[in-house]
Amino acid sequence: MTAACLPQTSHGEIPVLYRDAMMLVVDKPSGLAVHAGPKGGETLSDHLDALRFGLPRRPELAHRLDKDTSGCLVLGRHAKALALLGGLFAAGAVEKTYIAVTSGAPASDSGRIDQPLAKRSPTRGWWMQAVPKGTPGAQEAVTDYAVLHRAGGLAVLALRPLTGRTHQLRAHLAALGAPILGDAIYGGASRLPGGPRLHLHARRVVVPLARNKPPVDVRAPLPPHICETLAALGGDGVALAAAADAFSGHPAAAPATAGPLPTAP
Repeated sequence: MTAACLPQTSHGEIPVLYRDAMMLVVDKPSGLAVHAGPKGGETLSDHLDALRFGLPRRPELAHRLDKDTSGCLVLGRHAKALALLGGLFAAGAVEKTYIAVTSGAPASDSGRIDQPLAKRSPTRGWWMQAVPKGTPGAQEAVTDYAVLHRAGGLAVLALRPLTGRTHQLRAHLAALGAPILGDAIYGGASRLPGGPRLHLHARRVVVPLARNKPPVDVRAPLPPHICETLAALGGDGVALAAAADAFSGHPAAAPATAGPLPTAP
């Protein structure tokens, strides 16, 4: 096992990757929704009281991840922190790097997807599609990508969203002809190890929390279902995670931790 590819705990315990007086960064498991949906069920909200760490109020979301997306999720620990983090996310000052396995692969080894997104259905506001520029009601959406590995008609990509739209990465990659593996909504249904689970992981988040200090740089290990697929493709999870980190627009730095965490041997 390595720090790049580790089994996650059950939903009963949410791994904390980083903690300070202002924020937490947790490793959200795939399959855990951040908010309650119409079908009910367990959500991240059920676990927030356990993440107070002595404060009178529980932390709250500073941004969101889809239910089936795993990895780095930032929480503000109090109202002042949430206001600061909300401003940083809104300004695009928080850098996020994702790893995805796609069904099919982009023709180019790297590039930028600059394609607005709009609602596909007025009754399903989270269901998005790429549309031509100038489409009324569409929102600007920009994603940088790099292909890290190709095998068996699939690809492993590092992704850096420069905007933060609903389902941006999923809709952009589908529009590129390389939907994310396991994405039943956008066309990446999977028959590989891990079944139909979404192969999208929030690998790294870099938060410029204080003006006079280096930004907080946090990375989440790849979840088991993605590790299994990488192994089936002949990919090295450690090397691919490192390559995704290098793709980040932020200079490489030692990841921040909240105390002793597993490290590579």
